[in-house]
Amino acid sequence: MIGQRLIDELNKQLTRELESAHTYIAISAYFHSEDLPGFANFFMVQSDEERFHAMKIFNYINQINERIKIGGIEAPKNDFSSILDAFNHAFEHEKALTTKIYNLMDIAAEEREYATISFLKWFVDEQIEEQDLFNGIIKKLERIQNDPAAIYMLDSQLAQRAFTPPAADSAE
Repeated sequence: MIGQRLIDELNKQLTRELESAHTYIAISAYFHSEDLPGFANFFMVQSDEERFHAMKIFNYINQINERIKIGGIEAPKNDFSSILDAFNHAFEHEKALTTKIYNLMDIAAEEREYATISFLKWFVDEQIEEQDLFNGIIKKLERIQNDPAAIYMLDSQLAQRAFTPPAADSAE
């Protein structure tokens, strides 16, 4: 039987994922204001992914016949000093999410809640991918620094990013 502490933490994580989507929309808006539509697209796609993550948790809580409770979302940071600053902010955000996912996994393990452990494994793997993605882009940004041609080339590459939910992992 799943404990109330784990249910409460799953609901908090659901809210965190929605907050992440909100954060990435704000960063997308920043890049639109800087006339960098590819970077804006990257973060809008990231927002779509975070909403997908939220719905996976929403559906899981519902599937195990527990009460879904959405918490409040704080206003995100809207202004950044540079492209690199925005990506560093997002990277730190992802690292904080990873810590929260690990905490959820610890609680599930303490409760010997094997179905939830199995469910959360997808999120653990996803966080590794997310951190690797941001780290890779940050390294590119550090290499290119303020080279306008390189920035616009990266902007063009990021404009191609799209989100397609995995068929076997549909959040619906």
